[in-house]
Amino acid sequence: MIIAIDGPAAAGKGTIALKLAKHYGLNHLDTGLLYRAIGRLMTEQGLDVDNAAEAGAVARKLKAKDLNHPDLRGREAGELASRVAVHPEVRAALVDFQRDFARTPPGAVLDGRDIGTAICPEADIKIFVTASPEVRARRRTDELNAKGRDVPYERILAEILERDERDSHRSAAPLRQADDAVRLDTTALDADAAFAAAIEIVDAGHE
Repeated sequence: MIIAIDGPAAAGKGTIALKLAKHYGLNHLDTGLLYRAIGRLMTEQGLDVDNAAEAGAVARKLKAKDLNHPDLRGREAGELASRVAVHPEVRAALVDFQRDFARTPPGAVLDGRDIGTAICPEADIKIFVTASPEVRARRRTDELNAKGRDVPYERILAEILERDERDSHRSAAPLRQADDAVRLDTTALDADAAFAAAIEIVDAGHE
């Protein structure tokens, strides 16, 4: 079974995907880590993340071990990932990596922004996880503040809106809901309620 979960930043798709993978005994891949890793590697090498050719070259050499760096979960890595992900060369280089992972038994849950539309259009279950920009910004701000980062809500909201715009309007596999995906709005849901709703969607799809 392949479950594709897409959605914008801080909507809760990563948490839902990880829990679904554990619940159903499937492999899990946060595909955003691929782009975050490329952004980090390029920065370390002094390369320009807005240079498509350089980004593509780094993507073609990406190794699984590159996904284990502790800094990949940070806000800065997320911003770099969004800039790297606009390059068609990068997305093309990562297609096989993601598809091979998805097809590895016993199956997988992949979360990202183009899983159901571009990477695994044949996925058994597709869920598009979303929430209002204001709620997503509040979640991200609270998360950062809990880690000792004093970041203003207004700044995070502006960054989320900018990232939504970039992700939704890029030429290569833009963020959008697949026609056959089930929309899961987590604006008014906590993590447990969102997970329960996702379970219902998956189970209904396999009745």
